[in-house]
Amino acid sequence: MVGVRSHNGWVIWLTIAIGMLLSVIPMGFMEVGRPLWLALILSFWTMVLPHRFGLARAWLLGLAEDVLYGSLLGQNALILTLITFLVMTLHRRLRMFPLWQQSVVLLVVFGLAQLLQLWLYTLSGNRPPTLLFLLPALVSALLWPWVFTILHGLSRRFHVH
Repeated sequence: MVGVRSHNGWVIWLTIAIGMLLSVIPMGFMEVGRPLWLALILSFWTMVLPHRFGLARAWLLGLAEDVLYGSLLGQNALILTLITFLVMTLHRRLRMFPLWQQSVVLLVVFGLAQLLQLWLYTLSGNRPPTLLFLLPALVSALLWPWVFTILHGLSRRFHVH
């Protein structure tokens, strides 16, 4: 009898659940610059384990985030799918870069995602008045080295593969 080997996938789902919780915690004065927690965590797992994360999972997680936020159904799904697609396309190069260069690349990726979200908000009539709308992309890129280090340590400790 061949046994099914667990690859500690629960660690991945736990980090995604934590990312979703961090996405809705009230942040007070920093609400405008709220990091894109789920996008950060999804970017890490897509970069490290591209064979386990694809566009369909990103879409489903985005739909869950839409329900969690109460936003237009499919809006965050489209944005997370775009981020996942770009990270999947660049994952081999990203893995070779040092963390600060990964942050710069992810700043561009998250910035594109925020611009897409701005476009979707404009189509629905909820356009924000300032360019502070891009602040979450900058904050997320600045947090990337810490998020990467923490998740990389978890994946090594629990042998996630």
